[in-house]
Amino acid sequence: MSTSCTQHVSALLAAALLFATAGQAQDDTYTDAVSGASPEAPAIDSSKELPIRIIPNIPPAAEAYYAPDNYHIIAQAHDPDASKHGDGKVGGALTYIFTDDGKLTRRINDRGQDACSYFFPDQERVIWTSTRDNLDMPLGDWADPDDYPRGAELYTSDLFGNDIVRLTNNEWYDAEVTVAPNGEWIVFTRQIEGNANLWRMRADGSDETQITFTGDWQPGAPFYLPDNETIIFQAWRASEHGKITPTPMTVFTIRYDGSELTQRTFNRNMHWGPAPAADGRHYLYTTIIDGSNFELFLGDLAGGEPRRLTFNAGFDGMKSFSKDSRKMLFVRTAGADKALYTHVMDLSSLDLGPEHYTGVPDTPVPAGAALITDFTVGR
Repeated sequence: MSTSCTQHVSALLAAALLFATAGQAQDDTYTDAVSGASPEAPAIDSSKELPIRIIPNIPPAAEAYYAPDNYHIIAQAHDPDASKHGDGKVGGALTYIFTDDGKLTRRINDRGQDACSYFFPDQERVIWTSTRDNLDMPLGDWADPDDYPRGAELYTSDLFGNDIVRLTNNEWYDAEVTVAPNGEWIVFTRQIEGNANLWRMRADGSDETQITFTGDWQPGAPFYLPDNETIIFQAWRASEHGKITPTPMTVFTIRYDGSELTQRTFNRNMHWGPAPAADGRHYLYTTIIDGSNFELFLGDLAGGEPRRLTFNAGFDGMKSFSKDSRKMLFVRTAGADKALYTHVMDLSSLDLGPEHYTGVPDTPVPAGAALITDFTVGR
């Protein structure tokens, strides 16, 4: 598998690399859009990592999520039938269901280009993003917020790609979709004329409602917490993109109705893609250390110190918990081709499961906090 082929699958990674390197001259410090790792990076002690294994027998794949059985996963994977420009940078992925031991591979969609996907909690249906019905529109670029694929719509289907139901029909960018733990509501990001906001709707596509009404701030990567009312997400300022390296990303929570916006991180670091644990307190995120090294950390809404989970000179990102939070799915560059492959980390020793949920905690504001005062959510 060539590196250029794996870059089709790595469009979401490339978006992060744009955040990390925009406005910075490209030189020998950076390798390519697959790893983003520096060849000059200091030695890293990988023995500090919890047990990790690669999922065998599956193609390069990104942004995987577990089913409720903590065994099946859904992801977008490289597929020669997917739409692509042919330049090795955009598209090339379709939605698949796998098992985390590599014993099952099943394609859900057969055309267009796909992005985010998720299981419903009854494990009878899945939701996924695709351009399958807008093949006459420009492909766009999942890696460029100024050119996200318009015509990326949301669909549900059964676990075999049958009984497809189109939920959105607006020819904007609808993606970054997840489902509430009770299965009643879907939350997603919609970008209209270059401005992103959070939206929600019922599982059948009804009662579509806009949650945030922002201007400069660009919210995304939303997830419901275990209370089915609070949504955790990241946001960054469009005015800083390309001017500050890497682009600062702040973690917030908000209620489903757009009230109670709460800042959860208080520095100018990049907190990319906060994915919550079943305990309602901890969350995964990707950040950059040592100039260009993407690593995974475990954050704490209660204010504890983040814990570093990966120790690797290549790219680590696009992560999520199993439903019992005993495992983490993530993407790591691996193999001679430096492709993006889905891995599993054993987190069972960290006690992050639903049995520890006692509500969504408050986050203490530390001394010297960089407080956000310009994020407006109202109409």
